[in-house]
Amino acid sequence: MVVRDPAMTDVARLAGVSHQTVSRVLNGHPNVREQTRLRVQAAIAEIGYRPNPAARALVTGRSRVIGVVAQNTTLYGPASLLAALEQEAAEAGFAVSVGSVRNLDHGSISAVVERHLAHRVAGIVLIAPVESAGEALERLPRDIPLVTIDGDPNRPVSLVTVDQVAGARQATRHLLEAGHRTVWHVSGPSDWFDSVGRIEGWREALRAAGAEVPPLVPADWSAAAGYRCGQMLARMPEVTAIFTANDHLALGVLRALHEHGRSVPAEISVVGFDDVPEAAYFIPPLTTVRPDFGAVARASLELLLTQIESGGDRALRQTIAPTLVVRDSVGPPPR
Repeated sequence: MVVRDPAMTDVARLAGVSHQTVSRVLNGHPNVREQTRLRVQAAIAEIGYRPNPAARALVTGRSRVIGVVAQNTTLYGPASLLAALEQEAAEAGFAVSVGSVRNLDHGSISAVVERHLAHRVAGIVLIAPVESAGEALERLPRDIPLVTIDGDPNRPVSLVTVDQVAGARQATRHLLEAGHRTVWHVSGPSDWFDSVGRIEGWREALRAAGAEVPPLVPADWSAAAGYRCGQMLARMPEVTAIFTANDHLALGVLRALHEHGRSVPAEISVVGFDDVPEAAYFIPPLTTVRPDFGAVARASLELLLTQIESGGDRALRQTIAPTLVVRDSVGPPPR
């Protein structure tokens, strides 16, 4: 004798409701009375019914899986966003399928999106922090639920991003309020929207304070680049405050300043961005700007689920405010 697994019809029979009502409860439909919902959930627990994801995908045309497109990178920000997305999706009852690409260009992004769609994902989250992702966004199908993270603010797609400008303003103002006449900035790559926003916020804060805007010091996101820039800045006696576009750059700058005998914060103050887990253990512990990656992930999932469930607007925006974390790397300028 073959014993079959409990079916949705068994749940409906035990709860005394229709098959459609059970389906609505399973899908979180709002138009179900609370008493009925509890009865159905009790029946599910009693007979040990487990929904079949494959069968649900055939019926609804979509699975309980969210497709994510991201660059294959170990950079702290994108990696933290991925981890936060997986956690938030799991709490919402979704799994995450990650498609990693070497470069965020049209061909690479389109190929991953097609693979996701072939597996009937419920929607797609694209972590698109660079300009090259823009062309791909323009060519993606308009009928798929889609949210971008850290993407181009000038494109008409749903977007969730950290307020990079506000974070950079906080960092720069903190240094100015410590008494520094101006602040030098070691920037990230010019094709990253995060970097562009941080440059903008730095300049805005200096201009608002009537401070001189020194030349930008361009770099990438690495500690090695920070070290090279720090070697130059350490030789300039007029430099008393540095804001770096991320904490890895700050780490390299701190090493270079140490090698040149420039004490932090007695002679030069340094502020980073990202609040990597190691930032509190730098020498000295680093003052930095902390993005709320969990809040970015939650907002992204909320916008995406709204599109999935009701076909909501695909051009909604949400900006998440970062927080300045004050530690020991900032002090008044030397007299």
